[in-house]
Amino acid sequence: QVQLVESGGGLVQTGGSLRLACAFSGRTFSSYTMGWFRQTAGKEREFVAAISWSGRRLYYADFVKGRFTISRDNAKKTVSLQMNNLKPEDTAVYYCAAGSLGGGSNSGYDHWGQGTQVTVSS
Repeated sequence: QVQLVESGGGLVQTGGSLRLACAFSGRTFSSYTMGWFRQTAGKEREFVAAISWSGRRLYYADFVKGRFTISRDNAKKTVSLQMNNLKPEDTAVYYCAAGSLGGGSNSGYDHWGQGTQVTVSS
């Protein structure tokens, strides 16, 4: 079975940076599109970014374009999210996900991590 574990969350001031990492346990990491989602209190989980199995195709939500970068290392079975110029509205629990279909909706992903908290202060 597949297990995902996020790390790297924390507290940062507006304009600061954080790098999230997701460790994948399983035998078929290269078969999955990897994605990042986030969720704040009282809101639906929303798509942030995704990367194809080959790393050739990258997808970003409009609200993070130019600020966040997703990457993957298939040898190490990890996916990362570099977050720059953070804003208070980026405050959320960030989830790593793996999916056979991928895309920008929850339904495209089969496995989810427990999440890591990101808090951006003003």
